This record gives sequence, structure tokens and C-alpha cells, in this order.
Amino acid sequence: MDLRSLLYGLLFALMWSSAFTSARIIVAEAPPILSLALRFAISGMLGIAIAYAIGQRMQLTRGQWRAVIVFGICQNALYLGLNFVAMQWIEASLAAIIASSLPLLVALANWVIFSERTRLLGVAGLLAGTFGVLLIMGTRLQGGADLTGIAMGLLAVIALTIATLSVRGASGGGNLLMVVGLQMLVGASALLPVGLVLETWDVIWTPRLIAAFAYTTLIPGLAATWIWFLLVARIGATPAATFHFLNPFFGVVIAWALLGERLGPLDIVGVVIVTFGILAVQLSRLKRA
Repeated sequence: MDLRSLLYGLLFALMWSSAFTSARIIVAEAPPILSLALRFAISGMLGIAIAYAIGQRMQLTRGQWRAVIVFGICQNALYLGLNFVAMQWIEASLAAIIASSLPLLVALANWVIFSERTRLLGVAGLLAGTFGVLLIMGTRLQGGADLTGIAMGLLAVIALTIATLSVRGASGGGNLLMVVGLQMLVGASALLPVGLVLETWDVIWTPRLIAAFAYTTLIPGLAATWIWFLLVARIGATPAATFHFLNPFFGVVIAWALLGERLGPLDIVGVVIVTFGILAVQLSRLKRA
């Protein structure tokens, strides 16, 4: 974990967590699936255009093409699609908290599937982070959070776990920005038919919606995904996934600041526990190296 990787991880977590707030704004005034499909189409075309401009081409390895499809379906269509729909009923901060359980699921999958071991300090950090997430989630459940939205969020994070592991095949071979653009077009292609069947294009155009859509398309959509691929290529899927534990902190604070969502004492305690959990996981990876 060098300084550049740390900066990548913090920048990614900030961008990624902010997407929950901008998505909450979008789904209040536009159909979630169709608006997400449009976002992916725009981001994908921009990503491919920029990739061509800097000399990248669609000459990908077999592992990269597999990752483009799996990541496009699992992370874009399933994870973000389910979250966009879920945020019609649950708060942006709660969606961010559910997503932060990703590191535990990634570590478990790596242990079961790839026989990857985690040091005792790392296990303690993962458990502490999970406890912090559950502590924050408990306050939301007591406030009457919708169970359907929570179930969709949980299914979404399982899909994101599969997508995270699939990035293993995308980090080699170069052309990372091309990979980012292509996997977004895969997501758009998967979501568009579903949106056309289930939704109507009934949009309330406001400056708030336009700003949220533009921001979501360019920052969490294009920039954050590109940084995520760079991060996984540098340090691997398991340590990179620990940065998702920052989602409760950034997600809750951003939703509180921009949407006025509640931020109570237990939220602050949970965020502190999560932060120390990340530190323990990263120290365990450093010792292992």
C-alpha cells in the first residue's frame, strides 16, 4: 500500500459514495432503470472516445473481455440497477452502508474460492468494520427503513462482490479506459430492455436533476470506475475492496450535508469503528507483504 494507492482508494471512495446521494436525487424525478441506462450509454461512449484519443484500442485479452461482460452485468446492471430502484424507498446513506459490507464478502470469496488467507489482524479489522456497519444500519431499521429496499441493497452488494472478483482479469493487458467504456455499454444494453418494459419516460426536468445526472455520469460513473480499475491493478481485489468500508462515512456525511438525512451519535460511533477496521486490514496486508 503506497501513497498513490492510498490516494486512489480515498478518491474512489469519495466519488463512489457521493453517487448514492446523486442517485437519490435522480430517482425522485426520473424513472430509475431508464435514467441509469442513459447514464451508462453516455459514460460508455465518452470513455471509448477518450480511450481512442489517447491511443487505446479494442484489442483486449480474453480475460479482459470476460471481465467487461461480467463487470458490466454484475456491477452496472445488477448492483447499480438494484440500488437505483431501492433508493425509491430507502435513504442514500443506508444504501451506502449496505454497500460497505463488500470487503467482508470479497475476503470470504477469496478464502473459499481462491484459498487466499487473511492474517488475524485483518480478520479483526473486517469484523470490526462489519460491526460498525451493523451498528449504523440498526439505527436506520429502528427508524422504519423499508425491508424491500434493504433486500435489494443486499442482493446488489452480492452482485458487486462478483464484479469485484472479475476485475482480476481486467487489470492485465492495458487499455483500461477502453475496458471501462465497454463495460458501461454492456450495462446500458442490459438495463434498457428492462426499463422499456417496466417504466415510462416520465421525467420532471429541473436544474437539480440535470446537475445530479451530469455529475453521476462523469464522476462516479466514468472517473471512479477508471480509478477503481487502476487501484485493483496496483494492490489486488481484497485490499482494494476494504476502501468500501469508507462508504458509511462518506455516504452518510454527504447525504446529511446535501439531502438533510439524519446523522445521529450512533452513526458517528459506527464510522469511527469502521475507520479503525480499515486501518487494521491495511496493516495486516502490509505485514504480509
